[in-house]
Amino acid sequence: MSANGTEPQGILSERDIVQALGSSGASLLQRRVEEIMTKTVVTCGPQDRVADLMALMTERRIRHLPVLRNGKLAGLVSIGDVVKNRLDEIELETTSLKAYVAGAA
Repeated sequence: MSANGTEPQGILSERDIVQALGSSGASLLQRRVEEIMTKTVVTCGPQDRVADLMALMTERRIRHLPVLRNGKLAGLVSIGDVVKNRLDEIELETTSLKAYVAGAA
């Protein structure tokens, strides 16, 4: 976070930890987060569409997106959140189609 604690200055992923472990070994545990975190943070906003987040996460090969509102951290979206949302959409579509077909028969 920034000095005011609201703007992300980096993100620490499993990939960062594994890479640092490969180069530093056990001494990784003595290092500071800021030394190994990814400093360029890909973010999204509350107004972004889930489909766009899914595409962004796939393209960038990332599993978490900080959500910024007016430049301040408002939340975190995970790939699990995005996948669950999509599965819920598919289930609703399936239920609606089954109801339509049953009503038309």
